[in-house]
Amino acid sequence: MLTYLAAALPQFTSPGARLLALQCALRSDTHGHVRLPGGLLRGMRLHGRTELWEELEHTRWLRRTAGKDPCTQAQLLDEAVLFQQPGSHARARAAHWALRPSPLASLGGRSAALQLTALTLASYTSGVAGSTDMEVLARLCGHSPHQTAELLDRLTASRALAAWHHDRETDAVFWRLPDSMPQHGSVSIEPTEEDH
Repeated sequence: MLTYLAAALPQFTSPGARLLALQCALRSDTHGHVRLPGGLLRGMRLHGRTELWEELEHTRWLRRTAGKDPCTQAQLLDEAVLFQQPGSHARARAAHWALRPSPLASLGGRSAALQLTALTLASYTSGVAGSTDMEVLARLCGHSPHQTAELLDRLTASRALAAWHHDRETDAVFWRLPDSMPQHGSVSIEPTEEDH
């Protein structure tokens, strides 16, 4: 779904609007209707952020049909979202996971940019480490590679990541989770002098 949104939304759509779009896409019914309860929006720190809805409306990705408490309703206008895999049940589970993406679930209350970066990293993490191309990571997060590197530094400073490294020759980004994170596999990266 992150790949779909990276293609469907303008490149520099704000992280908050991307998080909102992700929840809308994952929680929509088969007709593209979505209802987001006020409590969910408050938990995501997006309640009352009408500029995010306006941003998505401006891109013609959705149209709000109601916006009063206790929920906000919208109609998704991009029919391609309805054909994204997996099915609605799996998408509902993914919507819940996206709120607290393990193993990087400790970032609640952080900026939308950090939350979106953590969510993207979590989707590429296996065990205690992960990797992807910097260009892919930046595109999925809606940032430039330089901004993405700054966010990875912030995640490292906040101890959500133990270290990260960008191999400029291959454009690959590698990261490790702190030792205190639960281990679900045995993937590792070799730390180098360029670890941040």
